[in-house]
Amino acid sequence: MSKVKVYSTPTCPYCTIAMKYFDDKGVKYEEYDVSQDQKKAEEMQEKSGQMGVHVIIIEDKGKEEIVIGFDKDKIDKSLNL
Repeated sequence: MSKVKVYSTPTCPYCTIAMKYFDDKGVKYEEYDVSQDQKKAEEMQEKSGQMGVHVIIIEDKGKEEIVIGFDKDKIDKSLNL
């Protein structure tokens, strides 16, 4: 089973769209508010090379797929939706 992490901020509309999409599809995810959690912000930057949100990381069988932005096709492929 895949583990999904969403690095977001409260003011990011695309973060909200992505999380609603996951909710609609029944995909469980962990949300990290990088505006309040400096450690998670640093983790996001280290893994993705991005300073802005939103970043989605999909982990499956020890492999990480990093999705920048709401790339529905990449998300669906990574989660076999």
